[in-house]
Amino acid sequence: MEKKKSKLSILINGIIRENPVLVLVLGTCPTLAVTTSVTAAAGMGIAAMLVLICSNMAISALRKVIPDTVRIPCYIVLIAGFVTIVQLVMQAYVYDLYESLGVYLALIVVNCIILGRAEMFARENTVADSFFDGVGMGLGFTLALCAMATIREVFGSGTFCGMDIPFLKDHSISILTMAPGGFFVFGCLIALINKITKGKGVKRKDFSCDACPSAAFCKKRAFSTPDDACGVKDEKSSEN
Repeated sequence: MEKKKSKLSILINGIIRENPVLVLVLGTCPTLAVTTSVTAAAGMGIAAMLVLICSNMAISALRKVIPDTVRIPCYIVLIAGFVTIVQLVMQAYVYDLYESLGVYLALIVVNCIILGRAEMFARENTVADSFFDGVGMGLGFTLALCAMATIREVFGSGTFCGMDIPFLKDHSISILTMAPGGFFVFGCLIALINKITKGKGVKRKDFSCDACPSAAFCKKRAFSTPDDACGVKDEKSSEN
């Protein structure tokens, strides 16, 4: 039986080992779209974190009530409710940020990070653990967005949170604010995280015969060569 994780390990897990953006590579669309500005990136990260925490706790609390066959539609309804609340609050109190995020704020409803944590964590763990998972994943998402936005805004626009940086303002690299620059910075940050963690994040999927669900029923599993194991006969065996 798998050992139960502590609250601290659940919290740190989302920030470093299973960072949703730089390790799991989820939520790429808003990541590339809103990271031209640190303010917009921070706003998106905080909004997503609030929705993630609330939806995680609600789904965990209702996990024994929600029918398994319709769990995904139920998750989306719950998430959509929290997203609507966040949208209305931002529209009322931080209208400029609400306008800058545009359609990407509403798309939090179908964000892979939020749906993924609901399916993989919240439906199988307690409300308290789901809260810490939401905080960790939310912080990891926010920090990744802010790090990426800092590089793109400072070197691409010569500003930081809208404030001009004297030297860089006149020597900015404008391509960093475009899609190619976004992908470049995104790739560099992923490579940096892989270097720091030495690839010890998410376990890589095993594509060998042992990982195949039908391996026990495969009559040719005893063959030594990969071709034979997949049911492809070599030339010598076919001649015989």
